[in-house]
Amino acid sequence: MTALIALAGLGVRLGGRPILRDLTVRLERPAVGLLGPNGAGKTTLIHTLLGFHAVDAGTARVLGHDVQAPGALAAIRQAVGYMPERDAFVGDLSAIRQVRMFAELSGVPPAAALERAHEALIAVGLGEARYRDVGTYSLGMKQRVKLAQAIVHGPRLVFLDEPTNGLDPAGRLRMIELIRQIRDSGVGVVLSSHLLHDVDQVCDEVLVLKDGRVALHSDLASARRANRRFLDVEVRGAREGFAAALAARGCEVALHGQWRVKVVLPDGMAVRDLYHVSAASDTQIRRLAYRRHAIEDLFLSAMGIPGLLPGDAGGGDGAALGDQGVDDRSTTGAEREPFVETTA
Repeated sequence: MTALIALAGLGVRLGGRPILRDLTVRLERPAVGLLGPNGAGKTTLIHTLLGFHAVDAGTARVLGHDVQAPGALAAIRQAVGYMPERDAFVGDLSAIRQVRMFAELSGVPPAAALERAHEALIAVGLGEARYRDVGTYSLGMKQRVKLAQAIVHGPRLVFLDEPTNGLDPAGRLRMIELIRQIRDSGVGVVLSSHLLHDVDQVCDEVLVLKDGRVALHSDLASARRANRRFLDVEVRGAREGFAAALAARGCEVALHGQWRVKVVLPDGMAVRDLYHVSAASDTQIRRLAYRRHAIEDLFLSAMGIPGLLPGDAGGGDGAALGDQGVDDRSTTGAEREPFVETTA
């Protein structure tokens, strides 16, 4: 199967300074999340794959095309859509004229380009506003125009650079749903974002960059399955005895706060076994929850930040991520997975 992106020793220098260093990875899943702190090289990687920056070392392939091969960039740009982080509009042009222009630049004949522009703008929810000048649009509407111009020519792969940047919660949800629809239609998606929750909602593979290098490449589906073994338990009673009994049965255990115990279950041990252990140790389980946000743990591990894994010091997740230039909306407020009340 042809990979969406295949990198082998890729190096890129800008202004004589190395930005990307020895990137070697093969990205094959339908939706790939591209993560990393500010300055990690995410946008530089996208621009290199689109031919905006020269390759200094190694190779880079997009949909099987070597970006350095003669004539490859024209083929890549016809097969790939790009939604940039920054706006690139002619303010006094209507959305329909803007998107039609981008379709023609991607090689679509003029007559077909107009029809495609109407279809793309209707698909992103701008059918009624498509004749208005883009300069009069709200931020959320401008983001959807950028998405329309990325898909108007029927690409096989789209690069989306911070597509939810600056959007309110309703706008974010609308954008994420549009991206899911694109993914489910069979178009490959590379989503670069500072929002872990957005990547978690869309992607099934993640690439984390740090200082221009690959810090982590992971299959999110496998990580999510592994996280089903991670439990956060609130107890009352002999907490230390409960934790010791779990450790004796092969669990990885860490005490957290006054009442909580974090547990990783070994193979062959089920959740119901915790109740047998708690009864034997005179401990009551008040609440428990699975750890749901595998992507958060992966990112924290890649950045070398103490996270929410057994044995941590209870460091705050939001503050640590914020220090790295990444906003973790997945673990705040109403989006955090609630504890499950038990009757034990």
